[in-house]
Amino acid sequence: MRIMSVDFGDSRTGIAVCDKSEMLASPLTVITEYNFERCAEKVAELAKKEQAELIVVGYPKNMNNTIGERAEKCQKFAELVSEQSGIPTELWDERSTTVTAHNYLNETNVRGKKRKAVVDAVAATIILETYLAYRKNKVK
Repeated sequence: MRIMSVDFGDSRTGIAVCDKSEMLASPLTVITEYNFERCAEKVAELAKKEQAELIVVGYPKNMNNTIGERAEKCQKFAELVSEQSGIPTELWDERSTTVTAHNYLNETNVRGKKRKAVVDAVAATIILETYLAYRKNKVK
């Protein structure tokens, strides 16, 4: 199944996709958009273009497992993207993915403006990788 993941942000939204065999998650792009509705439209259009069959949206729960303002906004975003694209969406716990993305970029010595441009796509890739691992390991 072709799955697209989204690391939604107020200004930059990272996008990653996997191959049909669900073996490889790859960063696709970062959408720079400050308007909530326009960002959802761009994600929905991209999902259709990429022939995604499922969209996984990062769900930033608090460390104590509660749902905060940011998670609620991501939930509304996922609903809007699903409505606009006609593609099912699923929320996926993304705690610490941005921190992990920064750690990966530290290891590869990506700094400055280059880092800012890719960190959200890397975070989306991490979200997708963890989701794919879950799908692979869940009882069938």
